[in-house]
Order: sequence, then structure tokens, then C-alpha cells
Amino acid sequence: MHKRSNEPVFWSLFGAGGVVAALLMPALVFVTGIAGPLGLLGDGALSYERVLGFVGSVFGKLFLILVISLTFWHACHRIYHSSHDLGIRVRRGRLALLFYGFAAFGTVLTVIVVAGIG
Repeated sequence: MHKRSNEPVFWSLFGAGGVVAALLMPALVFVTGIAGPLGLLGDGALSYERVLGFVGSVFGKLFLILVISLTFWHACHRIYHSSHDLGIRVRRGRLALLFYGFAAFGTVLTVIVVAGIG
């Protein structure tokens, strides 16, 4: 009989976070960090009122929560497995609790902060 593992849950969060990091983050950096300041988006595209309207909507809040929290999970999972590759020998459960606990804390904090917007 095989022992059940919770690894598929963390690998799926890692994979989803990888998709966000690879596909959405470059687009977000371009839109908010390059195109907006250069005026390529038009007048008022990233105005405070417009951005607040987006972030205040249910879709905007869900978008922010997913982007931020999945990036947390991706980064923590990658650092956790990289620390093992670097030879950091801490009892596996304690190291996993540290990294995945940080990702869970970041997710909860993100939900609290984003829920308070608008």
C-alpha cells in the first residue's frame, strides 16, 4: 500500500504560479512599468480612479489575489526544493512548514489587504 502524499497540491500551486510568473508578470510589468509611464496607453488609462475601479471590482480583486498568491506559492516551492539541492539538510517537514507556511501566510495577508481595497 502506498503512503498518501500532499505533494501534488504543492506541485499544482507551483505550476499555476509558474504560469502566472511566465505569462502574466511580464505583461503586467510592461503595462504598468513601461507603457503607462511612456504614455503608450492613452490619457488616464492608469489613472488612480480607473485603477481603483478595476481593483475594487470582484474580478479585479480575484485577479490580484491569484497573481500575488500564486507567485508566493511558486517562489516558496522553488526555494524549498533549491535549498535541498544546495545541501541544506533540515528535517524535511520543518523546512516544508517554513516555506509553505510563508506562502500560506502571504496568501492570507493578500486576501485581507485586497479585500479592504475599495
